[in-house]
Amino acid sequence: MKAFISIRTLVLFFGFLFCADAVAQNPLSLPVSHPEKEGISSAAVLSFIECLEKDIDAVHSFMILRHGKRIAQGSWAPYDETTPHLMHSLSKSFTSTAIGLAIGEGLLSLDDPVISFFPDDTPTNPSWQLKAMRIRDLLTMSTGHRKEPRLFNVESGWTRSFLHSEIEFKPGTHFQYNSAATYMLSAILQSVTGERLVDYLDKRLFQPLEIQKPDWDRSPEGINTGGWGLRITTEDIAKLGQLYLRKGMWLGERILSETWVQEATSKQTSNGSHPDNDWDQGYGYQFWRCRNNCFRGDGAFGQFCIVIPEHDAVVAITSGTNDMGGVMQVVWDILLPAMTSEPVEADPAATRSLATKLNELSLPLVQGEPRSPLSRKLIERTFQIFENEAGVQSVSFDLQDNDHRITLEMDHGRETLRLGNDHYIRSKLNDHLPYTQHMRRHIGASGAWIKPDEYQAKIYLTQSPASMIYTFRFDNNRVTWTSELRHSLFAPRNLAVLEGQ
Repeated sequence: MKAFISIRTLVLFFGFLFCADAVAQNPLSLPVSHPEKEGISSAAVLSFIECLEKDIDAVHSFMILRHGKRIAQGSWAPYDETTPHLMHSLSKSFTSTAIGLAIGEGLLSLDDPVISFFPDDTPTNPSWQLKAMRIRDLLTMSTGHRKEPRLFNVESGWTRSFLHSEIEFKPGTHFQYNSAATYMLSAILQSVTGERLVDYLDKRLFQPLEIQKPDWDRSPEGINTGGWGLRITTEDIAKLGQLYLRKGMWLGERILSETWVQEATSKQTSNGSHPDNDWDQGYGYQFWRCRNNCFRGDGAFGQFCIVIPEHDAVVAITSGTNDMGGVMQVVWDILLPAMTSEPVEADPAATRSLATKLNELSLPLVQGEPRSPLSRKLIERTFQIFENEAGVQSVSFDLQDNDHRITLEMDHGRETLRLGNDHYIRSKLNDHLPYTQHMRRHIGASGAWIKPDEYQAKIYLTQSPASMIYTFRFDNNRVTWTSELRHSLFAPRNLAVLEGQ
């Protein structure tokens, strides 16, 4: 009897750990259940997590929904469940949703010519291809471009730049991934509603789904970028997936047309023929078709909203990885076969193991020593950094306790980088670190001596997939500082080595 009570108490305790965050959520947030009740074992979820940790560098968070209920969620430190994460191209699926809503309101149609919305930006003698381009061609990435128009380096006039770009194919006949086309959808929506995309969606999508109005990047003209730049939480991703899984219904109310959901998530254009490639299964309206009769929205470096209709499931993931296919493969190999149509038998040991794992999730720390023979000597030194384009004037170090500090004097002012040796320390920058301009200021950092004369700092920019590794090598009275920026689309590729004395 004592053994039974002990096990039951442990299960309840770990179950509380497992669901504590979910219980604290707004009551209109996604309801919570245990994996076994929804037809998937805790052991399978644990295996899913362990495979991600083993094979992928690095998943930041995940959430699994089954039958509309959260059965598991977790974030790897220094990431957390409440900080919005940059979606990159997963933003496109939200832009598509806005177009579906506008069509439902009679503001747009799929066959509206693109140039009809921008008479002042259209070339005097538009090509026949441009005149033939319609909203559906923007949605399906079949605008007729051989190469995607590059808007990022254009200081102004993004709409005009798109309309004046070369179009070589008949629209609707040639798939070419095209973030600029999604920007044009945002521009069209703003032109007909007088509202930015994010404001239009706030009343119609975000508020009904209990999603806090998010931040979304803008063009120089003040138009939301549409194809990228949205920042939301993992739960917000899952809610969009659940809305589409339920064919546009939310809590008994219709948010989005069922016809739109069906068309948006069906194959509208061919993008390849390889049966085992998740990027060759067809493209809808800013949604990808997947293997296993699934569909998804996704973004660079592993941002995913995977919808699995045949198993009534949604998997939301944020990451900082180059192996996006590997992330999906873990879903197909581990989660998909484990989903059953009926509840499965409770497994207290697996429940405890899963709860413990979820409570301890952390990305790998810098492996090394908390102090070095140089630690005490460095406290008395300030290194003046030679002339550089990174804006660094000087750097000083306090690297002898478990919580380390690196103080940077930069052109914009002082930045103090706090690093944990056996944990990540979360903090907020005053502005930016070297080579992280234009990125958000929330970070999580760890550091250690990897050699007696070499210290390494790992910094995750926790509102994005990006991370930075700084390595400092000390030799007599000099410091050599190398930088490696990972999983960032818009940063310089070749980062100069900094030196000082």
